Amino acid sequence: MTENILLLSCCAPCSCAVIKTMAEEQKKFSVVFYNPNIRPLSEYEKRRDENKRVCHQYGVEFIELEYDNKAWCQAIQGLENEPERGKRCSICFHLRLKRVMEYALKNNFTAVASVLGVSRYKNLEQVNQMAELASQQTGCPYVHIEGRKNGMQELRNALIKELELYNQTYCGCTPRV
Repeated sequence: MTENILLLSCCAPCSCAVIKTMAEEQKKFSVVFYNPNIRPLSEYEKRRDENKRVCHQYGVEFIELEYDNKAWCQAIQGLENEPERGKRCSICFHLRLKRVMEYALKNNFTAVASVLGVSRYKNLEQVNQMAELASQQTGCPYVHIEGRKNGMQELRNALIKELELYNQTYCGCTPRV
């Protein structure tokens, strides 16, 4: 069976180099935007639209799943004061990856990958642990994509400038808003 990957994207700056590289390698994949953690709604829409633009640039299908910030807030309840890379991030990664894996299985994708660990502000090991847990729970394979090494960071920075991408200053999680 040909691999058909569903790539979870949090934002255009984190995904642009991975999308460009996968498209140039002629991999079969689509990008999914499932980010109920992003607030306010205007910020969510801005990031979604930038993701769509990058996908269009490289001829990649863009899929948007529901925006359910209330469910996200319930999932992280009690963890609002956790630091970056803390337990709240684990819950957030798991919630998003599991939902995307469920979607992938129902829609003929063979695996899920993500760019949630591309940013240097995120703990890649934490993302991968939550991805493996979600994979075990759903039966959907997870494919690790390296977005920090082998020139990917340099390509990412160049594409942000070249495509004039909106480059936000926070991950999206603002639990105290």
